[in-house]
Amino acid sequence: MKKALIVWGGWEGHEPKQVAEILAEALRGKGFDVDVSNTLDSFADGEKLKTYDLIVPEWTMGTIKPEQLNPLLAAVREGTGIAGLHGGMGDAFRTETEYQFMVGGQWVAHPGGDTVTYTVHILDKNHPITYGIDDFQVTSEQYYMHVDPAIRVLATTNFGDVVMPVAWTKTYGKGRVFYCSLGHSAAVVKMPPVLSIMTNGMVWAAR
Repeated sequence: MKKALIVWGGWEGHEPKQVAEILAEALRGKGFDVDVSNTLDSFADGEKLKTYDLIVPEWTMGTIKPEQLNPLLAAVREGTGIAGLHGGMGDAFRTETEYQFMVGGQWVAHPGGDTVTYTVHILDKNHPITYGIDDFQVTSEQYYMHVDPAIRVLATTNFGDVVMPVAWTKTYGKGRVFYCSLGHSAAVVKMPPVLSIMTNGMVWAAR
């Protein structure tokens, strides 16, 4: 049985506890043994971290100590997968550039707030993360992000003429990385296409 660790906290506006519960239920539905924590100290035990096949951070903004961050980075470099969504992974620990390098991007703006209705375009319907999922609309925050040109983009949205990645994969050392910018609230995470993409992405990223 594969093992996953979900760590939630940070800014309460993203409903981290509720989102963590949704993601934990999705992983258990795929046969994972899931531990859920609300402290960054869960990252401090490097040897224990390496026993997990997947880590899911759900921690918007906040700060992280070197003794918490470094074991996390090391575990992913050595093969533990990491997957996350929205600000819970893409706007965490803003001063930690190595964390942003691992994620493959960083949130910088969401013009219009959480009332924007926009289309998510699926680029690769044959990838195991996006297989069988069609383009869909969501009314929520539309994330404008600074992104690593090395990511493999699976879904996009448009800001005028700018094509912005929404979901992507990459590697960090031996570890697989998956990120999705959707998920401003638990209600958005529970939308069928969003939850399918996240569930598939977590399973894909796992060791």
